[in-house]
Amino acid sequence: MPPASRTPSAVRPRRAASKAPTGAARPSYLVERATLGNGLRVVVSGDPSSPVVAVAVYYDVGMRSEPQGRTGFAHLFEHLMFQGSASLGKTEHFTYVQGNGGTLNGSTHVDYTNYYEVMPSSATELALFLEADRMRSVAVTQENLDNQIAVVQNEIRVNVLNQPYGGFPWLKIPPVLFGQFANSHNGYGDFVDLESSTLEDARGFFERYYAPGNAVLVVAGDVDPAQVLAWTEQHFGDIPARAVPDRPSFAEPWPTKERRDVAYDELAPAPAVALAWRVPDPADLATYLPYIVLAEVLTDGDASRLQERMLLKDRSATSVGGYLGLLGDPLDARDPTPFLLEVHHPQETSVDTVLTAVEEELTRLASEGLSAPELDRTVARMTSRYLREVDSVLGRATTMAVFEQQRGRAELVNELPDLLRQVSAEAVQAAAATLTPQTRTVLELRPGKAA
Repeated sequence: MPPASRTPSAVRPRRAASKAPTGAARPSYLVERATLGNGLRVVVSGDPSSPVVAVAVYYDVGMRSEPQGRTGFAHLFEHLMFQGSASLGKTEHFTYVQGNGGTLNGSTHVDYTNYYEVMPSSATELALFLEADRMRSVAVTQENLDNQIAVVQNEIRVNVLNQPYGGFPWLKIPPVLFGQFANSHNGYGDFVDLESSTLEDARGFFERYYAPGNAVLVVAGDVDPAQVLAWTEQHFGDIPARAVPDRPSFAEPWPTKERRDVAYDELAPAPAVALAWRVPDPADLATYLPYIVLAEVLTDGDASRLQERMLLKDRSATSVGGYLGLLGDPLDARDPTPFLLEVHHPQETSVDTVLTAVEEELTRLASEGLSAPELDRTVARMTSRYLREVDSVLGRATTMAVFEQQRGRAELVNELPDLLRQVSAEAVQAAAATLTPQTRTVLELRPGKAA
């Protein structure tokens, strides 16, 4: 059970009201914020429509933050955060959540690591206590470290090494597209690096990156915001403040000529090819959102340009996908980030055939543009999908957490549909014109062994 009340520190709440709808569907979730004296940023979004709450904590540390020689360490530490804490044993976090009918998980991304619980709203304080307890002092022991290194290695075997197309393209294309270690290394983890990780590494990682001031806490659902802020102060407020590391720049020169490489996969039944281009800084949504719309125009649904061309007309491919960011969520990555196209094709289709089709469709879009109905249909589909996602308390909490962590604006959860509707056909056309053969990266995946 949560412990007794803790010594309070300064809380500075601020409430942001939603703007009025512009006529089309637009969410209007309330956003209330506070910053604790130790630097923890808190966002609360009350919604009494369902007796459920989502509690999410996002730490500003991801795969790009790993030092050389410690690939996969952010992912490894995510696992360690479930191995016990200041007040709880190894499996008690799971026991409390699941015993109250809730679910929990965590994940490591390029630019953050997150943890969450979805619980009946009557268990909100319990969820807050559980997150505060491991933020205060996670159980970093040699036994836990050794155990979780083995767990992560097994996860890599299952999801990458023993899986057809495992790690393609998200693990295999960064070394071709990027030059700096931070952007190009294997974020899942190298076995040698994982096995050489020490207890000192783990404790230092926690001290450096898991400080309250390096985190965002979001609570969304059937809650009283004032009560949530009081509980947050009670359970998180006396966690000592620690210095927050300066976020380094991961910027590097843009490609000025085509880059190519070949990967081999003994388990793959057919070849595939991935194409990547650098895109503008995601922090500037006005220049970044047209690329998200472009990916949809090219690859989403039977009426999309590349699906209609390559799957239905030419039958030169078996699947075509397009997205921004290595992990497929365009709004959760900082600069630099790629625009990716992934094409799986029969053996009889050459890579040059795939590249020609993509180049021709991009050239046609860049020269002729797209019609208003095509743009409207695409944006309506994107908006509908987004609204369904944030309708759940978990989708809302995680979306708000990313927006707050990376842009300082959880309110974007309400504003994004209008921002998408403001993307013009001319902006999408201009984005297509930047995806040229001279600046692309091409990674072929061939079945079998390297010669």
